[in-house]
Amino acid sequence: MTDHPPGPLWTGRAANRAQWLLAVTGAGFVALGILLAVGSSWSSGATPLVMAVVGCLAAGLLILYGTLAFVSVSVTVDAEALVVRCGLGLPRRRILLADVADAEYVPTVTPHQWGGWGWRWRPEQGTAVIVRRGEGVALRLGDGKLFTVTVDDAENAVRVIRDHLPTLAR
Repeated sequence: MTDHPPGPLWTGRAANRAQWLLAVTGAGFVALGILLAVGSSWSSGATPLVMAVVGCLAAGLLILYGTLAFVSVSVTVDAEALVVRCGLGLPRRRILLADVADAEYVPTVTPHQWGGWGWRWRPEQGTAVIVRRGEGVALRLGDGKLFTVTVDDAENAVRVIRDHLPTLAR
């Protein structure tokens, strides 16, 4: 009989549908860049055309990645760690439960508190992954740092984490 790793103790997600509008804007910039590259015959010369194409493609790709990376987040708690994966799978963070001093349910986390959506760091608050306004999990790590993530069903996540912490100390 082989020893299989245990499955997740808890999983949750959060999404921000409004960010899809930004992704459409990014796709529009990419399409404009391609349209300019393929179908344009600018009489001003190649340099302005290349600058316009590169500018549209760069802006579009940055907007697309920036929004698709943070349009959703998934959080998994297993016997060893809490794993946070953003929309495209990157960025990703794995926090060992052995490094967690406490977990707290936060009923309302807002992008405004953290300076916007996405992966955030504020010296006085710690690190956060914010994809929408709403409930979240705040982990106090053993080194005193704080990690916060917005996720649906955060209260149950905190319960699972807290219930599991004493078993790690044994």
